Amino acid sequence: MSEQRKKLRLGELLVQQGLITKDQLAIVLAEQRNSNIPLGRLLVRLGFVTETAIRDIMARTVGQESIDLAQVVADAEALSLVPEDFARRNHVLPIAYDPADQVLTIATTEIFNVVALDQLRALLGPQVELKAQLAAEAQLGDYIDLFYGHELSVDGILTEIETGEIDYESLQAGGDEYTQPMVRLVNAILVDAVKRGASDIHFEPEYAFMRIRYRIDGVLETVRSLHKTYMPGITVRVKVVSDMNIAETRAPQDGRLSLTLNGRPIDFRVSTQPTIYGENIVLRVLDREKSIVNLDRMNLPAETMTKLEIMLARPEGILVVTGPTGSGKTTTLYSLLAQVNDETVNIMTLEDPVEYPLTLMRQTSVNEVARMDFANGIRSIMRQDPDIILVGEVRDKETAEMAFRAAMTGHQVFTTLHTNSALGAFPRLLDIGIQPDIMAGNIIGIIAQRLVRLLCTHCKEAYAPSQEERALLGVAADSASFLYRPVGCKHCSNKGYRGRTPIMELLVMDGDLDELVARRATAKELRAEAVSKGFRSLAEEGIGRVIAGTTSLAEVARSVDLTGRLRQ
Repeated sequence: MSEQRKKLRLGELLVQQGLITKDQLAIVLAEQRNSNIPLGRLLVRLGFVTETAIRDIMARTVGQESIDLAQVVADAEALSLVPEDFARRNHVLPIAYDPADQVLTIATTEIFNVVALDQLRALLGPQVELKAQLAAEAQLGDYIDLFYGHELSVDGILTEIETGEIDYESLQAGGDEYTQPMVRLVNAILVDAVKRGASDIHFEPEYAFMRIRYRIDGVLETVRSLHKTYMPGITVRVKVVSDMNIAETRAPQDGRLSLTLNGRPIDFRVSTQPTIYGENIVLRVLDREKSIVNLDRMNLPAETMTKLEIMLARPEGILVVTGPTGSGKTTTLYSLLAQVNDETVNIMTLEDPVEYPLTLMRQTSVNEVARMDFANGIRSIMRQDPDIILVGEVRDKETAEMAFRAAMTGHQVFTTLHTNSALGAFPRLLDIGIQPDIMAGNIIGIIAQRLVRLLCTHCKEAYAPSQEERALLGVAADSASFLYRPVGCKHCSNKGYRGRTPIMELLVMDGDLDELVARRATAKELRAEAVSKGFRSLAEEGIGRVIAGTTSLAEVARSVDLTGRLRQ
């Protein structure tokens, strides 16, 4: 009864402050009766309030920030910070530690046990911030036994496996999974990858061993090499949790899994591919918190932001984002949609597949089995009264024609295209089969982008550029007496780089450019007209970031073709 009162009190507070309506509260309470999800999390999931607003309200209510420990994957680093006897005595369980922000997330049954929290702060030191979440009393004791009772570090688990037998039957069974070291090994690798900011995890079989690689900031790096005896156990475990057929080893498979890592839910898209030495497994990490970034937090130049706002202000037409695979096109599209996403517009998407479920958007996965391709999808979406349509990719004539038809009938259409530059979109669309007079007047703008790694701010080193480097810098060389290069330190895992940023070339369409497109002007004519209106190429944008000291010349040259600057 007291639990129900708490729920109502939080709901009533939100209604009183005008953050939700009474109808929305009734919907959430009805949903809650069918699930154990905390009220605050449900409100955010349904899109009724933002996480920030709910966090402020939760701070004034008792025990509303709660966690289901059954969904949590143990974090060895977090557990190492708090001794087992302290955890048992004070009913606290460390569940996640973020070394970058130095935040320790703990689960507790007594969120207002000030004495225990003060003792924990004294134990950890002033630099570590505590984040407490409420856990069920029945669960907490069991999970303290479970997490502290087993080895959770990768090296410790490997030693345990080497000295014991692998029971393949228990890999597939439910129940107490932590008794099976192979289960803990896969969990430990996933936790480690997410903590290090990996976007993909590769399990690669070789003749006598399995290589494990992470893609961090767009670059693959080997993190472990395990003997081939580990391959069957890891493969079976990944397939079981991803709902794949473990008996099928000769055909590619796709799956998905969701876990609570680092105190937040994270999805993985899983793919297997048969190779001569066994099944190659790649997991794509879908971390919504890290992947969907507001435009304000992309660190774009003010001029670029202004151009993007001009594009978004156009009520109808196609906005195209181009670039190779892994250049952040989807992230940019989501960020642009987030700028215009509110209750006054109907946004409908067609994706292959939907990677990040977002509130207020009607998202559809393109599925060949259901006879839903991009062209048919646009056709059916047009009957759903949309304002804005996101088409995952234009790859054939029919899809392109339907996308342009939607743009010509008063809709804003966002899409991606595989070309190397913004101006390269026109010959690509011509090649697909779109007539120049259809393109003219219906394209809002074209964004070509690449992702470049940012220099670590703790260890980057200034140096005087060589003659060749000055030639690449062009006229900008006059203002650059020194550049920066990577060194490597503990903050960036000795890589010299930490994080990535997009560099964009933006072509904002207008009447003059439309006229050139309509009469099939050459690329040289189009470029001259665009440059006269302030167009800056990817190479120029990249050089600008090098001069500003945020990245290195070598890193820009890795992503953008700078050879053309040597001939100027």
